[in-house]
Amino acid sequence: MKNEILSHLHDPGQLERLYRSNKGPFKREFSILYPEIRGNALAEFWYARLHYETEEISWGSRKELLFVVIASLVAGILAKLPAIFPISEEFYYPRNISFLVFPFLAAYFAWKNKLPEGKAAFLGFATLVCLLYINFLPNNPQSDTLVLACIHLPLLLWVILGVSFVGDDLSNYRKRLGFLRFNGDLAVMTALLVIAGVLMTGITIGLFALIGFQIEELYAEYVVAFGLPAVPIVATYLTQTNPQLVNKVSPVIAKLFSPLVLVMLVIYLGAIIYSGKDPYNDREFLMLFNALLVGVMALIFFSVAESSTEEKTAWSVWVLLLLSVVTVVVNGIALSAISFRISEWGITPNRVAVLGANMLMLIHLLIVTVMLYKAATKKAPITEVGRFIVLYIPVYVAWVVVVVFLFPLLFGFK
Repeated sequence: MKNEILSHLHDPGQLERLYRSNKGPFKREFSILYPEIRGNALAEFWYARLHYETEEISWGSRKELLFVVIASLVAGILAKLPAIFPISEEFYYPRNISFLVFPFLAAYFAWKNKLPEGKAAFLGFATLVCLLYINFLPNNPQSDTLVLACIHLPLLLWVILGVSFVGDDLSNYRKRLGFLRFNGDLAVMTALLVIAGVLMTGITIGLFALIGFQIEELYAEYVVAFGLPAVPIVATYLTQTNPQLVNKVSPVIAKLFSPLVLVMLVIYLGAIIYSGKDPYNDREFLMLFNALLVGVMALIFFSVAESSTEEKTAWSVWVLLLLSVVTVVVNGIALSAISFRISEWGITPNRVAVLGANMLMLIHLLIVTVMLYKAATKKAPITEVGRFIVLYIPVYVAWVVVVVFLFPLLFGFK
């Protein structure tokens, strides 16, 4: 789509045909290209047209609707497999829950982006390898390496989704940033749909209870079981066909929560000193500490990704810089805690996995912090921060591959 837009930049008729044949990808690719072609009269016209605010909701083509319906039904059936066949829920769901969503989203973008058959087949093969591998691991619920593989495997499927989203131009960092932005929009739309679903569930169960029918169990087994896997699929469809639904909400959330999280982190670090809790001797507290770290990093990266579509104010950049500095401190505490635990109680798969992840995150945060400082002091544009964020992602991918595929062998499936 990118090459098509560039090659027909002076052909209004062909641009119109491209837009009508594939509206979602056209708008996404044009928005990514716009900074490069700004100033061209036709480009300015299309920018104004694509970003014209409208209250109309687009439901896409019949093929898209059919895809969403079929994908949602298949995902729901897969979610119900333990009820249909004699499969243990404890075995099935930890290993396969991510396969209820990610492959369908990847298939949607592969179809919309018209990926070449070779690349689409490779993504399908990679997904199949992951599916077979995780289900053929020895069934030992007490195995740390099994738990680590189940936790990290969704990240590999997320990478496959990202490759499908980006399409043929994997080296284009703007498209990778677009994928990060999509994740934020998807989270917002998914949350809205879940809230609406919870309200509908409460009203439905309450109405039936008034006439003497207790449908809670039946509703959970069928409506909720089919509805939950369908939520991210429908949310993806809505964000791609109606970007205006969330493209104003996501930046507001990023701007609102960045300073609030900064204040919370500073207060939290101070409260740790007085609480007597520390991640050095408390394993559960260390796990929560790392979860907090990942969440704050995601907020920073999402906020930077949003900056690729709008100009950041100096105040916003400084907030992100301070948040990044505080997050480096949090990461340093977590890294020292896991190092202490390894020196005191020895090496385990969990400790090595956490140590490696914390080291990679610390390096990434330091790079992002330096780039944010340059952006705050006008020595580099904010877009350069985004470029360094996405260029580092393959490092995480390599570590995830090690944890999923090599840890079970290295630690004897313990």
